Amino acid sequence: MDQVKPKVFFVLGGPGAGKGTQSAKMVEKYHFVHLSAGDLLREERSKKTQNAELIEEIIKNGQIVPSHITIELLQSAMQANGLNKMFLIDGFPRNQENYDVWIKLMGDKVEFKKLFYFECDEQTLKNRIKIRAQESGRSDDNDETMIKRLKTYNESTRPIIQYFDSLSQCIHIKANKTVDEVFQEISMKLDEIL
Repeated sequence: MDQVKPKVFFVLGGPGAGKGTQSAKMVEKYHFVHLSAGDLLREERSKKTQNAELIEEIIKNGQIVPSHITIELLQSAMQANGLNKMFLIDGFPRNQENYDVWIKLMGDKVEFKKLFYFECDEQTLKNRIKIRAQESGRSDDNDETMIKRLKTYNESTRPIIQYFDSLSQCIHIKANKTVDEVFQEISMKLDEIL
């Protein structure tokens, strides 16, 4: 990437925490560019590329796609959207290794701002995923994959959230409320830092 350093906010939370819903609202109000790691991976696996079968199998098993693949997709999407922007990167980093590879490949190319952590209890996450499954047609919105995704989230993603929290780089959002209540909290916190 050139001299312009895009500003990056990571967005994490359990599956069904509302990351995509709230990111869309932040795009509308604050003019972020929203990049969903999961959406980019789902799009890539539909292209029948070299990585497509690997990505499909990993996602179905609720596991984490190799970091370099996800980061390459994110970097390409950032370049395609123009670099003089603020980016919400939703669903990344999913673990410490993701973040370590991000720093190695992108650390000097972007200006990291904060991580949004959408806190939500597991029962609410399960209920939301079941509702979304009826509407989405996503291959990863089913009971078996949901259990695997929650296990991966608890074992791999929670520690990276704790890491950002220990650096005071984590914005906690109580995501078990209504969409509008959650966005009101986000807006109050964003208005303080933008």
